[in-house]
Amino acid sequence: MARILFAGESWSVTSTHAKGFDTFTTTHYAEGGDAIIAAWRDGGHEVTYQPSHVAATEFPTTVEELDQWDVVVLSDIGSNTLLLPASTFQGGRKHGNRLTALRDWTLGGGGFAMIGGYLTFQGIEAKANYRTTPVADVLPIVMEIGDDRVERPDGVRPVITGEHVTVDGLAGVGEELPELLGYQRFVARPGASTLMTVDDEPLLVVGEAGRGRTLAYASDIGPHWAPTEFTDWPGFATMWQRAATWLAGQD
Repeated sequence: MARILFAGESWSVTSTHAKGFDTFTTTHYAEGGDAIIAAWRDGGHEVTYQPSHVAATEFPTTVEELDQWDVVVLSDIGSNTLLLPASTFQGGRKHGNRLTALRDWTLGGGGFAMIGGYLTFQGIEAKANYRTTPVADVLPIVMEIGDDRVERPDGVRPVITGEHVTVDGLAGVGEELPELLGYQRFVARPGASTLMTVDDEPLLVVGEAGRGRTLAYASDIGPHWAPTEFTDWPGFATMWQRAATWLAGQD
């Protein structure tokens, strides 16, 4: 059983409704990590979930604080959320660099994964902006400069291209995986293993950093890039259960 800290995958939307002379606003809050959290828990893993607004204040600041988990997963949460706590952005006070702590914790033996989305890797208009942060040093991939999204509303089918405990047996001979609707471009580092591709681009890459293990997944784990046909596919749960076990060094 792995102890997982999962941060991100939440958002709020504020809408302005105009009806002739009058206007009013509504707000909506949503979370996109239900499928992966359920997969982990069904696989016997323990999950601590921090939505983005919670991670902004509660994400660990030191290696010692991170040591209570075996695996840390960032998904659709921009670097600014972790780099600019209120004490720094509003109060102008020093604060520990959470991404430096995450890098050092990984090098010391932790399992670190980044999952794609509009605010991961570089993201929409490069606003996620992880390319020059400390965690870029330990990820098994190299990020692009600028907006790295590839939208595929017509659908694109992942292909298993490597042998690894995470993906072995997910699909039978000739069996097609469900389609995705988008992903992010990056390249695998030398020595890393590309386990899945889309459009001949890396989708799932794993590697090692110091004594730790790392994983990069280029697409989302919920709408819109991952339709329900993909998250309901039995291989989705199996893949992420195995990934957590491997990242924790428990395989």
